[in-house]
Amino acid sequence: MIRALSLAAALALLPVSAAVAQEARTAAEVQLESAAADFEKKMEEFGERAEAIEADASLGDTAKGLRIAALWSEYQPHVTAFTGVAAQQANLIAQQALADVDIEAVVTEAMAGVAPLVQGLAVNSAWAQPDPDQMVTYGLMADYAVGQSLDAIEEVHEAFDAPLAPPAPPAPPAEA
Repeated sequence: MIRALSLAAALALLPVSAAVAQEARTAAEVQLESAAADFEKKMEEFGERAEAIEADASLGDTAKGLRIAALWSEYQPHVTAFTGVAAQQANLIAQQALADVDIEAVVTEAMAGVAPLVQGLAVNSAWAQPDPDQMVTYGLMADYAVGQSLDAIEEVHEAFDAPLAPPAPPAPPAEA
């Protein structure tokens, strides 16, 4: 269980670290790394104390479970505090990463893939022999494609603007 908590903390930081892998670290990254280091120390301390309880042969399974649950309640505020800091800092890091995204370059790159298709339509279809009905159809298709692209960009913006929900803390160990 203790290793699972440390792994969960590491996994919580992994996407954020990978998403903003830059040479210069931001203040939010530094704070997140500092909070993660402090949290890891607390979880190691919890693990040592929980293992000591588990190793105590004078205690029965129920007593061990109760003591570990009491110990967990002592460390629960640390989990909650780290979760809050991680959510806040991850949101700031994501906003900073999104601020560096060049939307015009993204659109230009997307349009580069569409250009051959447009050229093919122009040479081999209604664009070369204009038919009013086909022109309306192609206009509707173009409007739809542009609308889908704008919706996708808006979804990305909303995803970065939405506050991250803190992960649910693990349940205390069950009694055996």
